[in-house]
Amino acid sequence: MGFKILMAKAKVLKQPSEKAAQEYSRKKDVMADQVAQILEDRPDLEKLIGANNVSMMKDNAHNMARFMESIFVKHDAAVLVQTVLWVFRAYLSHGFQLTFWSAHLNTWMEILEKEMSPETYKELYPFYFWMQVNIPVFTKLAGEIDE
Repeated sequence: MGFKILMAKAKVLKQPSEKAAQEYSRKKDVMADQVAQILEDRPDLEKLIGANNVSMMKDNAHNMARFMESIFVKHDAAVLVQTVLWVFRAYLSHGFQLTFWSAHLNTWMEILEKEMSPETYKELYPFYFWMQVNIPVFTKLAGEIDE
């Protein structure tokens, strides 16, 4: 049931304009570096990601930037949902805590607002917000077999 709800909600997300996607593409690496640095500077980082996972956390910030770039160029709800589920499963199995996702996505949303034009931010924010509000559903499904 949760998977179908995620898919329905993901299909409602509006494809960003080419201009917004290009702006994101130009700035994605700098933003990923900023997200990784902000998270690395948190005093509770080890509680969020487990021991010896800083490198993986940094990779995640850059992988997410590249993945979101592809979604912004060609939004595909199934790819979005399946990939986020895969990421939840993979990172949880390496010791990342559920609280990491909220911290990670909050940081991305703050950086997007700071770095993107207001128009681009308005187009991209719904994707990050969608992931944020659906953390409980992703968490539940991460422990189940795909429907």
